[in-house]
Amino acid sequence: MDTPAWLEARALRVLVADDSRDTVLTLATLLREEGHDVRTAYAGTDVMRIARLHRFDVVILDIEMPEMSGYAIAQELRTHYYGTNPPLLIAISGKWNSPSEKLLARAVGFDHHFEKPCDPNALLQLLKPLSLRWPATPKTLQSAAY
Repeated sequence: MDTPAWLEARALRVLVADDSRDTVLTLATLLREEGHDVRTAYAGTDVMRIARLHRFDVVILDIEMPEMSGYAIAQELRTHYYGTNPPLLIAISGKWNSPSEKLLARAVGFDHHFEKPCDPNALLQLLKPLSLRWPATPKTLQSAAY
């Protein structure tokens, strides 16, 4: 589906967190090439430290990370850090992918769940609607008289 001309794309603020450096570097590079502002973390406590300093539109979290699990991080972000305007939380996992584990991810606050390796096209399609915004003064509406 084509994007209407009157919508503008904006850079999303994204945090990618995984203990696998390859996963982090791959996803961060993909998202930066799309024009997004990306921060990275490799441990659960790093995610929480970074979340205190920055507001994110999207947080991509590995489920099994050192120091703090993705499940615990998702709960913390939902309940303590973002209130009524939480980021889109995306779980990624190479191990925790059974239907019951996906239900648990949803219950603790994840919006989506991807299996590793994450399909880059599916991720970009998921993020695309978030990156679209109304222009400050839409050209199609400037001349309209109401």
